[in-house]
Amino acid sequence: MITSHSERSTEITRLLNAGLSAEQIANKCEIKQSTVRRYIRFIKSRFLSKKEVTKNPKILLLDIETLPCLATIWGIYEQRIPAENILRDWFILSWSAKYLYSGKMMSDVLTSEEVIKNEDKRLLGGIWELINESDIIIGQNLKKFDLRKLNARFIINKFPPPLPYQTIDTLTECRKYFAFTSYKLDYINKILGLRRKVGTSYELWLKCLTGDPESLKQMEVYNRQDVLILEDLYTTIRGWLKSGPNLGLYYDTDGASVCPNCGSTSLEWKGYYYTGAGRFKSGRCNNCTAVFRSRYSDLSKEEKKSLLSTIAR
Repeated sequence: MITSHSERSTEITRLLNAGLSAEQIANKCEIKQSTVRRYIRFIKSRFLSKKEVTKNPKILLLDIETLPCLATIWGIYEQRIPAENILRDWFILSWSAKYLYSGKMMSDVLTSEEVIKNEDKRLLGGIWELINESDIIIGQNLKKFDLRKLNARFIINKFPPPLPYQTIDTLTECRKYFAFTSYKLDYINKILGLRRKVGTSYELWLKCLTGDPESLKQMEVYNRQDVLILEDLYTTIRGWLKSGPNLGLYYDTDGASVCPNCGSTSLEWKGYYYTGAGRFKSGRCNNCTAVFRSRYSDLSKEEKKSLLSTIAR
């Protein structure tokens, strides 16, 4: 338990630099959120320049829902449906997004009239703006589903390509590092003890197809919850990730080292990482637990000269 004002200020500053929200800092320090917010305002006004306050990466958590195609079929077994059988193509039904650690949730869903008319251009405008302003985008099955679906609807509706951004696909990362029995978001969160999805059935999508107002509202609630549980999963597995955007490139730190995974300055150097021709200092982030290494070899010129290697095959 932190008791003195100086200790509290130091700890809040450390957690703020690590990217935690006021709510998370309050929970960790066992103090009121209002107290945390007062300290944050004081710290920023007293110790941080305007550039340092605003120079943080925009990390967007994103999820979309789509409505299915409608088509004519001759049966229900082993059917291959030709493109000319499609009566109405799929389109974006809703989206939800939030910036990492932000308490503000953003979302939108089609109106009943837009569903009937198959029009998603208005809805696309909001998510296009968020993507265009973001540095990094995080999602579950983000690369194969969300972004490709959005890009298809963007070009159909005459939107230009968004500005460049980096991506972190939690589905790809989970498959890379963990042998889970299932890679569905809700299942992974269940076994990790995290928040879960809102329960739904396919009937909800069928009702949304008719433009039912209550079902559309329920879909937006479902979509928003998916982003919250996505954030839970990402912050849980983040320390294990060994590829992806280096957050050290995004923070203005005046030369100080930060964790490449979360941007924290609370680092502990320990041990070495070895390659075939180099030795690098390594360490661990005290915030997200990620392991990192220096970019420069620890070997002296004499050690490099005396180092031998096997003959390449």
